[in-house]
Amino acid sequence: MYSAAQSTLAMPEPTETRLLLVDDDDDLRDTLCLILEHDSFHVQTAGNVNDALKLIATNVFDVLVSDLHMPNDGDGLTVVSAMRHANPKAVTIIFSAHPEMTAATAAILAQTDDIFVKPQAVGNLAELIRAKIKTGARPVRTVAPIATILEEETESTIQEWLVKVQTDEHVLSVALDDAERSAHLPQMFRDLIYRLRYPMPLGSNALTSPAAAEHGLMRRQQGYTAAMMVVESRMLQVSIFQTLQNNLHRVDFSQLMISVMAIADEVDSQLAQSMVAYVGESNVDAMPIVA
Repeated sequence: MYSAAQSTLAMPEPTETRLLLVDDDDDLRDTLCLILEHDSFHVQTAGNVNDALKLIATNVFDVLVSDLHMPNDGDGLTVVSAMRHANPKAVTIIFSAHPEMTAATAAILAQTDDIFVKPQAVGNLAELIRAKIKTGARPVRTVAPIATILEEETESTIQEWLVKVQTDEHVLSVALDDAERSAHLPQMFRDLIYRLRYPMPLGSNALTSPAAAEHGLMRRQQGYTAAMMVVESRMLQVSIFQTLQNNLHRVDFSQLMISVMAIADEVDSQLAQSMVAYVGESNVDAMPIVA
């Protein structure tokens, strides 16, 4: 017969829950670490995104608890994305000091398991972690490059743009059918998608687009004013960003901001090239006719 002591020795050791805590606030991070360790979590900490990514690359974790807003490169969603790829079964929780996150909640929850808004009681955080461990991490979502999303949604984005154009009486004073009004957009989207797939350093001169110059000449011939062209360009940016909003469940958040800046830069660059051609044509029209 086995003694009680022998039976106890034969029992497996309880496994600690391995938790990565990421926050740039040293005092809060140290306090949370002590409290979570007291709750029997095995905690490793990082004070910035880069340190967190290094720990994720070299360790296995069951839980990630990360602040959403951190300085320098990246944010909490960058850390979540890395954890979801390296440890797909890990529960991921974002916390933030900003309670006005309602508008962003759906987008954030598409990538993480829950949101903890400071300054809720830290005891609630431990309870939330345990509840999420019981239910398990949500399946890793399928993400797509923003270039791919815009390529797939080019036609629907153009249609969205045409709907917006129909609300502007000034632009509609030039009578065109939908095909004539949007004839320049398929090539613009091809240029934009190329720019996203082969990114340039921010601040670089944008690629020259013969199609943009041709568009400026065409708008001059159609009777557009320069103001109308600016309005259409603004509406195009809004339509593109609406497409991204509609596809947030597919967006890789770690690339979102740099892609948004590239999109705005490319659309503005193409408008500038169109305007140069438009103004050049206007100057030609204004020249006196020599017999």
